[in-house]
Amino acid sequence: YFPSQCFQSPIDYVIVINAKHIKASEKRLDTEMYHKHSGYPGGLKSINLRHLLAKNPEKVIKGAVWGMLPHNKWGRKLLGNLKVYGEAEHPHAMQNPQPVK
Repeated sequence: YFPSQCFQSPIDYVIVINAKHIKASEKRLDTEMYHKHSGYPGGLKSINLRHLLAKNPEKVIKGAVWGMLPHNKWGRKLLGNLKVYGEAEHPHAMQNPQPVK
C-alpha cells in the first residue's frame, strides 16, 4: 500500500459530443452570464449563454464539470480526461467509444 495510490486518476476518458445542442430555457440563455477578467482595471468581459454556445460550446460543459470536481491538482487531472466536442464528429472513433445508457 502506497499513500499515492489513494487518489489515482481513472484511466477511462469521457467523450461528450453535440455540446452545441444542449437544452436550456429561453430566459436562461439570455440571463446566464459567464465572466472573465484580464487582470487590468476595467478588464471584465461578460458573455451570455446563448453567445457562448454559438462561439465555444465546449467551455459550457467543461465549466459545469469543473464546478463539480475538487479544485486542486487531482481535479485538474480528472478534467483532463474529459473530451468535449460541439458536434458529433470527433477524432476518437478508432478507440471505439461505447455510449453510456
